[in-house]
Amino acid sequence: MGKTTGWRCFLNILIALGVLAALPAAAQSVNWPTKPVRFIVPFPPGGTVDPLARQLGARLSAALGQQFIVDNRTGGSGSIGTAIAAKANPDGYTYLFVFDTHAVNPSLILNLPFDTVKDLAPVMLVGTAPMAYVTHPAKPYKNFGDVIAAAKAKPDTVTYGTVGSGSLGHLTTTLLQHSGGFKLVHVPFKGGGPMSTNVLGGQIDLGIGTVALLAPFVSSGRLRAVAVTGDKRSQAMPDVPALAEQGFPGFSALAWWGIFAPAGTPKPILNKIHAELTKTFDQPLRKQLTEQLGMDLAVSTPEALQKWTVGEIARWGKVVRENNIRAD
Repeated sequence: MGKTTGWRCFLNILIALGVLAALPAAAQSVNWPTKPVRFIVPFPPGGTVDPLARQLGARLSAALGQQFIVDNRTGGSGSIGTAIAAKANPDGYTYLFVFDTHAVNPSLILNLPFDTVKDLAPVMLVGTAPMAYVTHPAKPYKNFGDVIAAAKAKPDTVTYGTVGSGSLGHLTTTLLQHSGGFKLVHVPFKGGGPMSTNVLGGQIDLGIGTVALLAPFVSSGRLRAVAVTGDKRSQAMPDVPALAEQGFPGFSALAWWGIFAPAGTPKPILNKIHAELTKTFDQPLRKQLTEQLGMDLAVSTPEALQKWTVGEIARWGKVVRENNIRAD
């Protein structure tokens, strides 16, 4: 081999190495998964987090040829399952599905056995959805302005139910009361079912929950929605004005769904599951999540999920501390 030919071979090798180094990690071959993958859901079956995990798990199983098993580890507003995920082996075979309580728990629950930001690696912000304020049709409230007027006319008489003290609905209403100068009476329940039952029965004046929980009652005429908590109207309740339209310009409080892994999970595996998850959100699934959960899909980068989580922790932590709110 001559000197010229040798140099050409050497240069070709360098060029090839450079091209490989420039390729995104997700595009490089990763031998994953080679065994079943666990999706920890820190809530019971039903609700919104569990069916989301099951939908995505079924699609990933079909695409990748391995089982994706949903493991429900409930309690502590999601903190028990989160602790299990944070302490799991970071080998790429454990993932955590969270709801909006994930960003409230650090301020609401004392002595969490994990660091919400440092002990989990972000994978994807799946989507967000507004909550809705609803009332029984026999009640006099046609919009949120009517609620405020009644609360100001007779302080401490208008009641509202949530899925628990420190829930996003509770914190959102606390913010609105400070901003609007009115006072409602909080009635916490142990979940969306009992809260909805009491609104339907007229025992409480209002309830606040996700549009996914309340849209069926509103569409059937059993409840009336007076506001949604996003800065725009919800696709699930297009006729219901947002709070931003009712005297709270720019206001937004959103439920959200995210996916994390234990900190230290290899980056190439995180890149691969992110790429595979992204593929699952085809048009039929998008339509289903929009219609059933009222979800605005984000399908975000890991960096966007981390930024969102840190921002939500700061926002709701401030509300918890300033109002001395404690968990049930």
